[in-house]
Amino acid sequence: MSAVSTVVVVTWRGRDHITACLDALKAQKSPHRTIIVDNASDDGTAELIGGHEVVRLPRNVGYAGGLAAVLGMVDTPYVAWLNDDAAPDPSWLAELESALNTEPGAAAATSSILLTDGSTQSVGVALTADGHGKDVVLAGREVFGFCGGAALLRTDVLTAVGGVPASFFCYYEDTDTAWRLRLAGHRVISVGPARVRHRHGASTRPGSALFHRWNERNRLLMLLRCAPAKVALTQLARFAAITAMLPFRKDVPDAANFRVGLRARVLGEVLLRLPVTVVQRLRITTKVPRQRVWQDWAGR
Repeated sequence: MSAVSTVVVVTWRGRDHITACLDALKAQKSPHRTIIVDNASDDGTAELIGGHEVVRLPRNVGYAGGLAAVLGMVDTPYVAWLNDDAAPDPSWLAELESALNTEPGAAAATSSILLTDGSTQSVGVALTADGHGKDVVLAGREVFGFCGGAALLRTDVLTAVGGVPASFFCYYEDTDTAWRLRLAGHRVISVGPARVRHRHGASTRPGSALFHRWNERNRLLMLLRCAPAKVALTQLARFAAITAMLPFRKDVPDAANFRVGLRARVLGEVLLRLPVTVVQRLRITTKVPRQRVWQDWAGR
């Protein structure tokens, strides 16, 4: 039986957890191809993955950059994104494939991602009233978006809507992709039986300054690329206004994303990328109006 899916695993310094991921992939009931993208790991990861199909990049381009780097190599109908610190159940891939085979209009299927203590991290992504992507732990069959840590997408559709936003480095590449899928008229579904155990934070440090920088920057870039213009500009202005007022506030939360320096850097990066982002926005297929997607999903 030939493979219909290619699983892409992006790793960087994954020595302590990638073996569990690859062992779980080896146990999958559905035949598949696996491509490991090594973001120039320097911790011995290369030796652990030597017997697999590996694309070793000369520098760390992040999760989004790694996915984008090999999309053109995928020759199967489906492509899976899988974190290197995630271990899927044996039926994971088969469940996702079955769902996409039988759900009309579905271009992406998201998994039930469980933390190591058994609690649920995500069964899909919701769009908040201010344009954030938010993991949800309870959902129906259809969700706004997918969690990029463990998902399956139609390869031709992903390519047609512009692929993976490599410049995001990491975070929000999944929600940005979900936006573009919906603008092109496609659906995203949640597949409960497709379970994955995730060592959350093994590859990155949630709450760190870098984490918040990528999150804040990429949310704004995503909105500028995909959301209604009024929404995107309002959120950019709101971010700038909050930043300007922080030195005068006494009740500033003790979190990295409320540090003026970090927020000023985010604003600088967004404004520097604004011309390119506007060009990217104009190239996005919009069979469904941006305002309709926003009305249907924001704040639900």
